[in-house]
Amino acid sequence: MNIEKQLALEHSKPNALLIVNFIGDDQKKFKELLAVFAKGDVRLTQRAAWPLSIVLEQYPALAKNHVPFFVSLLDIQLHVAVKRNVLRLLQTIPIPESELGTLADKCFQYLHDRHEPIAVKAFAMTVLYKICLLEPELKNEVIPTIEDMLPFASGGILARGKKVLAQLAKIKVQ
Repeated sequence: MNIEKQLALEHSKPNALLIVNFIGDDQKKFKELLAVFAKGDVRLTQRAAWPLSIVLEQYPALAKNHVPFFVSLLDIQLHVAVKRNVLRLLQTIPIPESELGTLADKCFQYLHDRHEPIAVKAFAMTVLYKICLLEPELKNEVIPTIEDMLPFASGGILARGKKVLAQLAKIKVQ
């Protein structure tokens, strides 16, 4: 299968799953998808983001050498679907220590930006929780940020915020 041509055909769940099944846990095929994602064509990047996030949910080890690339994408003006899917996949894959600070900063920016969509903010909260598992003292900044959002939050943000706050409460700070 030519992944780029398949993505160009249509943007649908069946097509995304077809690509996911084709890639499986094959690093070479994954790199092919990643190349299409990184190419810069807005339409193809958006279409590649969906199967990319699904593949990495199923096979997080495929991302091992690519996390800095994903984090660097958050510094670029992304289509919201791409940003959403990058954050979604960062929830599920191991994040190297070298990327924690940059990623945390971006997530805080998304939470403070009132123009960011609900899904971006929800995924940013979960990524911050994941970072707090590695850097427990960060929870002292994440908790008040989320608490400040809740009185004005949509249902989705309210639900995710309460869930993340409950998870953060269980993290012990040394």
